[in-house]
Amino acid sequence: MSLGVGAVIGTGIFILPGTVAATAAGPGVSLSFMVAAIVCAFAGMCYAEFASAIPVAGSAYSYGNIVYGEFTGWIIGWALILEYMLSVATVAAGWSSYFNSFISPLGLKIPKAVSGPMNLSHGVYFDLVSVLIILIISILLSRGMKNSIKINVVAVFIKIAIILIFIFVGMQFIKSSNYHPFLPYHASGVIKGATTVFFAFLGFDVVSSSAAEVKNPKKNMPLGIIGTLAIAAVLYFGVSIVLTGMVKYTKLNVANPVAFALQYVHQDWVAELLSFGAMLGMATMMLTMIYSSSRLIYAMARDGLLPATFSKLDKKHHSPQNALVAVTIIIALGAAFFSVDQLANLVNFGTLFAFTLVSFGILKLRKRTDIVNDGFKVPGYPYLPIISGLICIFMICHLSSEVYLMAAIWLILGTVIYFVYGYRHSQLEHE
Repeated sequence: MSLGVGAVIGTGIFILPGTVAATAAGPGVSLSFMVAAIVCAFAGMCYAEFASAIPVAGSAYSYGNIVYGEFTGWIIGWALILEYMLSVATVAAGWSSYFNSFISPLGLKIPKAVSGPMNLSHGVYFDLVSVLIILIISILLSRGMKNSIKINVVAVFIKIAIILIFIFVGMQFIKSSNYHPFLPYHASGVIKGATTVFFAFLGFDVVSSSAAEVKNPKKNMPLGIIGTLAIAAVLYFGVSIVLTGMVKYTKLNVANPVAFALQYVHQDWVAELLSFGAMLGMATMMLTMIYSSSRLIYAMARDGLLPATFSKLDKKHHSPQNALVAVTIIIALGAAFFSVDQLANLVNFGTLFAFTLVSFGILKLRKRTDIVNDGFKVPGYPYLPIISGLICIFMICHLSSEVYLMAAIWLILGTVIYFVYGYRHSQLEHE
């Protein structure tokens, strides 16, 4: 469970609840976190069965290849590339907001023209800070600095400490009047909010991927997944309920809600401390996800589905330099020109798309006589996998038309790449 808590207790809680409260759910954003946790729990069970039956690297990409075939596996992998890269862009945009908040008391300010996502009517062209932090982290990775367990452990403690400090300090400034109305956008707003805050739970599949090594997986896997999500949900519920109690939800459309709320109640020194801690936590997440993004592209190139240049490893540092350059460019462009909520919703589309296929994939997996699974199996088969898949589709239906358009462009691009290049060069059929 500690592995899962470390992966899930992430940076989404530092950047999303304010925007979601202001634009979608109001104080009911706390319920949005609960809905998102339930969806993740269902999908997590399906991931756990796949990991137990097919203990290979690659997660949903590998599962899709095995149960659906190469093309569907490619599409899942292509959706995961979107998820991985834009999750970094989302966090980078949030990091930029916290950085601006951190330097403000020092009398420093980023020029307006390069201070945020493109908004020509307000004279803003791109977010310089988010681009710079992405470039710095990518340079570190290109020199062989990979994800470190010790760094991650420290980062997890920092992030949990920030959450607890915010809850305990913020409780003193709650005004009950800020909770009225609790559901200004009605129940549909809670669901819409859940499709965005879903981002805050990404990473729980780390628990699922360890299914093959877990003792007594039939008992411990569901406990690990549900326990991880329950801990995260309680902490996230606490942050969102305190946040909307401190500041009226209509004022929370910001990418640094924790710092903003503390500054709003004149707790500037606490805001500075937590901003610094949040930036440290977000930086480690970006380090991990940029590395994971480059490795996913490397794996797909190694399988022949992407040009071979992306599978080349640097001789000195043994890192996929060309893949790293490609993901850095895409991530930087996303962080420079798009807002946090736009990026998060695109990430969520990629994730929900993969979750849907993994959930329904359990039905195909159970019919495979050549795959023996003596470990964890989804309870309530076939109902739970079907319900999981349908809920994911339901949440996809609540994303915006803007997200549909951008996601469609991405999937069409992926389809073209597959049939123009991947289909002809694939190594999977020969393995």
